[in-house]
Amino acid sequence: MATARKFSTDGKDLGTVELPAALFDAEVNEHLIWEAVKRHLENQRQGTVMTKNRARVSGGGRKPWKQKGGGRARAGSNTSPLWPGGGVAFGPKGRNWSLGMNTKARQNALRGALTARARDGNVVVMDAPGLDQPKTKTLAILLGKVGLADKKVLWVFDKAGETLIKSSRNLDRVATLESHTLNTYALMNCDCLVLSEAGLQRLTERLSV
Repeated sequence: MATARKFSTDGKDLGTVELPAALFDAEVNEHLIWEAVKRHLENQRQGTVMTKNRARVSGGGRKPWKQKGGGRARAGSNTSPLWPGGGVAFGPKGRNWSLGMNTKARQNALRGALTARARDGNVVVMDAPGLDQPKTKTLAILLGKVGLADKKVLWVFDKAGETLIKSSRNLDRVATLESHTLNTYALMNCDCLVLSEAGLQRLTERLSV
């Protein structure tokens, strides 16, 4: 049974808690995790890069000069890639980079990434302190107390309010997500996963179906 350290909102060590086996004791399929990470990164690409070919640039239509007798090289259009201001030959074209992946495969990859984090001892259960207004220093002090000040932290909540998001966004090594948006790439891109109790419950409901 996988376990995680638990801390209070003021950084007090509350011992360890057992993690759901359905999420943190699954098969770690490295290739499946790689596919999920690749899919996430590819889907971030806009694919809008494009250059104008000779059909898209303005001009053309009339032959610049007659074919023979001028002493110059033959030319059929001023939109040729050989001319200044002409079209680009073999330039990039817009394309759709998005990749698909079955829902079950994505869920298995996420479970495998969660299991890998738990086996390495990099899962912590801790709620954020209640904040009336954005306060970055409060979160920084809390992470320092639990020994996560120098680690890349992914903090997952059930619902991260605006106050909490504003409090954490100035911390370079801290990212916050809601449990329903947690993905394999975010898990593999952090050193330690911090789960709130509500976030852990919501994540369990999401992946236990």
